[in-house]
Amino acid sequence: MSTAVDSALVSAPGSAEWHARIELRGEVTGAGFLVTPSTVLTCAHVVGDGEDLAVVFTELPGTEPVRARVVAHGGWAGGPTDPGDLAVLELDTEVPVAPAALAPAGSAHGPAPRKLVVYGFPAGYDEGVLTELRLTAPQLIRREWFQLEAWHLGGQPLAPGFSGAAVTLAGTGEVVGMVTADAGSADVRTGRMMPTEVMARYWPGLRGLVPAPDHASADRARLRALVEEAARAGVVCDPVRLYAAAAGPFDPPPPEEGFGSLWSAALFVLCELDGPDAPQTLTRFAALLRDLLRTPAAGPPPREAPDWSPILVELGHSGAGDGLIRVEVSAYSGGHRHPVDSATVERHRLPVWVRDRIEAAFRHLTPGADELVAFALPRDWLDWPVDRWASAPDDDTPLGCVYPLVVTDQARRKASTRHVLTRAWKRLDALPGARMHRVECGGPEEPGRLRMRMRQPDACLAGFGAAPAAARTRRQFEVSLTAPAPLIVWPRGGCGSGAEECAGADGCTGKAFLDALGACVAGVPPAELPRHVLALREEALAEEDHWAHGIQLLWDDPRVFTDPHAAAAHAGSPVA
Repeated sequence: MSTAVDSALVSAPGSAEWHARIELRGEVTGAGFLVTPSTVLTCAHVVGDGEDLAVVFTELPGTEPVRARVVAHGGWAGGPTDPGDLAVLELDTEVPVAPAALAPAGSAHGPAPRKLVVYGFPAGYDEGVLTELRLTAPQLIRREWFQLEAWHLGGQPLAPGFSGAAVTLAGTGEVVGMVTADAGSADVRTGRMMPTEVMARYWPGLRGLVPAPDHASADRARLRALVEEAARAGVVCDPVRLYAAAAGPFDPPPPEEGFGSLWSAALFVLCELDGPDAPQTLTRFAALLRDLLRTPAAGPPPREAPDWSPILVELGHSGAGDGLIRVEVSAYSGGHRHPVDSATVERHRLPVWVRDRIEAAFRHLTPGADELVAFALPRDWLDWPVDRWASAPDDDTPLGCVYPLVVTDQARRKASTRHVLTRAWKRLDALPGARMHRVECGGPEEPGRLRMRMRQPDACLAGFGAAPAAARTRRQFEVSLTAPAPLIVWPRGGCGSGAEECAGADGCTGKAFLDALGACVAGVPPAELPRHVLALREEALAEEDHWAHGIQLLWDDPRVFTDPHAAAAHAGSPVA
């Protein structure tokens, strides 16, 4: 079901609206923070007996206090050092505020001290006041608390009224824990924090709100910003379908009840997905959401999927030495194959011979049809830069910058492989974006595991960070061809590092290619990839440092070649 992103549930970036003041029978007793539209967390000692509780969102001036009741607690026995000092409050009504963003477990400490910020309500500060803190050490006391100390001596000390307040990272505003105690004296600038991983022990509902550690903080912030922008723009979408389009083959399915909002789908991506593939799913989800934001709410309808009319250029070994190439050019139109020409051509004359026959083949295409130039190549020639051949005698613009141009593997033109690929493409038609599986240039995936992935029902695109000839990924490339993967993309230059030097780390050209490619194709239906790669090649022609220089697309939809006599024709072809 499509839903509108509720703008009432999203606040402006950097907002403090989710901070809350807790009142018991009209008296301020501490702080709390919103974690869902109707759930506030605070300390058990802040809520007392839980009678006549109210929550005030001080950053929403003019709003009335919201009645609340305690629905869960951590079992606190009442003493200052007793564990479980946590209370979960349910509000009478949902509030128009974006919940707090939580950080992954363990984010409060690092190699260097991290500045932490707390927003509380000590005596005389009903509107709230900030203080800056840090952990004394990354060591839990009684498996329950971290000790807090002042970031600098001149700031606001922890005091009554800070209990229950969220402890946030100064750089991102993400929550790492909750203040449970101060030192009891203004002269001692320490306190205690219950980290979110301990809070989740007492309230399991928090586990689904703590992001997995595999996502970078910048990626988490980017996704939250996109959700906020979607809310302000009033974007209408189906969160389940959006997640399904972004999910990888081993990601969990969406919950049976679906997602109540885009925000809940984003939280599922942030919190429920972990492992090495999780960042790619987040990248695809964000890219699809970004595409939704770029689509006008009203205006011309989206462009229909292309109805390809291909010009097929088949190259093959002549058997008379490397200097002679056997070539045949055909055009497909209206479901019929129209032979254009065939010959054995000297290799140095091949680009010009092919260019002239492609021009002649256009006479057989339906006027206005979506042309597609497809080179069927022997497996050891798949990396040939055919897209760089000149497009016309008086124009050196490369073919791949004038027409959508792809390569295909001649060995995959046999009937059994075409049957498997046709079934795969029928499934791909339902995808709003191309789902990429990364094959890193350093430490590539074990071939057997890659083959299993490429044979999954939702397998789509295998993206390589190195060229097919690279020794460390050659076997993986062959597996992708034979699985068969419907789509394969790689950079002809690829990563130039040796296997010992490159592990897909930052600075690796192969990793940079895959990062850019994954974000770029996530919102592009597989059938439209040739057109999209054409646009990338045009950009790369104009920009010297463009990531898509040398991009090669193996795109293999047998339905494009629908001539019922094609199999017989190719069986007798000298290059079949």
